Amino acid sequence: MFNPLHLAGWLFADMLLVLALVAMGDQGDPVKAASSAKPHAPTVSASPKPRPSHTGPRAVLRKPVRVSIDAAPGDRDRIVRRLRSVTAPYAGRQAAFVLTFGRHADPGPGGEYAHEVNALLAKARPDMFKGATTRDFWKGGASAGHADIEIYFYSY
Repeated sequence: MFNPLHLAGWLFADMLLVLALVAMGDQGDPVKAASSAKPHAPTVSASPKPRPSHTGPRAVLRKPVRVSIDAAPGDRDRIVRRLRSVTAPYAGRQAAFVLTFGRHADPGPGGEYAHEVNALLAKARPDMFKGATTRDFWKGGASAGHADIEIYFYSY
């Protein structure tokens, strides 16, 4: 049995869709409006344009910088010197987080060495590692006193 009242919901939904399309079609092009608001005077400049300043939150780069150090566990001065040496090409950048893998045959000493290296990062490069999150890991291997470090930097 057909009742015209059943079509009321469909009619309302269709009418709402048509009104939405009409409203969207009535909007102007915001890109064209912004470009037409600016004067089109030719500008000649001998100096390059300055880079725009960044706004909004910083992003973390997906690809880490991988470095390695070799220094005996407990030799804090040598660890700091090695950290300064391997991170020198990245001076001026700021690390978001650092993953350090201490090599050793056993997990305990490997993790302890990674922790020792991470504790000395801020001493080696305070500006680079200030506020960086660090994680200590063990990586199996026969060479004690070796650490593989993955540094994830901020994009700016």
